[in-house]
Amino acid sequence: MWLTRTVGVNLHPTSLPGGRLGPEAYAFVDWLEAAGARFWQVLPLGPPDAHGSPYSSASAFAAWSGLLADPDEPVGRTALRRFERANGFWISDWMDFAGRDALADQVRFEREWSALRRYASDRSVRLIGDVPIYVAGGSCDHLAHPAIFLPATFVAGAPPDPLNDRGQKWGNPLFDWEALARDGYRWWIERMRRTLALVDVFRIDHFRGFTDYWAVPAEAESAREGHWEPGPGAGVFRAAEAALGRLPVIAEDLGLITSDVVELRDGLDFPGMAVILWAFDGPPDNPHRLENHRTRQVVYTSTHDTDTLAGRFPGGSPWRFVETALSSRADLAMIPAQDVLELGSAARMNRPGEVGGNWCWRLESGQLDAAAAARLRASAEASGRA
Repeated sequence: MWLTRTVGVNLHPTSLPGGRLGPEAYAFVDWLEAAGARFWQVLPLGPPDAHGSPYSSASAFAAWSGLLADPDEPVGRTALRRFERANGFWISDWMDFAGRDALADQVRFEREWSALRRYASDRSVRLIGDVPIYVAGGSCDHLAHPAIFLPATFVAGAPPDPLNDRGQKWGNPLFDWEALARDGYRWWIERMRRTLALVDVFRIDHFRGFTDYWAVPAEAESAREGHWEPGPGAGVFRAAEAALGRLPVIAEDLGLITSDVVELRDGLDFPGMAVILWAFDGPPDNPHRLENHRTRQVVYTSTHDTDTLAGRFPGGSPWRFVETALSSRADLAMIPAQDVLELGSAARMNRPGEVGGNWCWRLESGQLDAAAAARLRASAEASGRA
């Protein structure tokens, strides 16, 4: 069982001082070991869009060559053929989309990432990845597999809520879940297989979309004109389990969560999420309040889409909120590096609804120092997590 009482840190590789793999990534693993952290969580590893978002990638399978520490490393024919055979489901589509040189970049990424993953494993640090539910319009997957998507009459989004009375019109193509079911959910199985070749655990973004999803007319000005459509339920995950074994999944069950979402999550035995940033207001049954946390759960201090602790609670001591998260009964506590360092709003990763200025925060060299590791380790030990 991967989920035990421990602590981890969120940091996308682009937020390393140099924004790439290589010595800085290995140094971060060393820092995690010193801090008593047992998980490193990253955002999606695919090529980001023009605005830097890894959630709107050109591929649900390919890794981004922009993360390579050595983008010019020689790659021989044997390595190319071996990678093609092992990744036959998707690699030819990606080569058609991105060019034949894209194959060598995937081999280079596999070498660098696999070596880093082994280094982390030797230090008892496991990697958590991230799987967005949708793909980008015009992406490799959208073009290569048109039969698994609905016509462009409707696009993906989220309904209005207390934080956004217009809802969110994301614009992603919607899956044709009936077509996917007829094919035994092959595309999703292969997507999860590829994910597990890169990480030990993965978070599924917008998990509620598997119960029902918000379909927005493509020509609508806002998501308020959308409506609910039924999702695939457990079928896609049961098919993946039959092919891949038990799935080490974290369900991103944030937002408007209904009883059927809870039933799906618990029926699959996936841990959900709680966020300390949202724990101090709302009704007594607010699931983020400390007293409502569950053991089989992952508690975050903040997320890539929210403000940091210091930004949300200015003038206070953000570390006390880190210690609140660590005190939770939730098995795994995840602390973004920005909250470890008590950084303010300027260090947040993403501001949903704002197109520019996101996904660009980076650590300064030496910013995560021995003192920061010692403080996190001491707090983790005090809460029985190290």
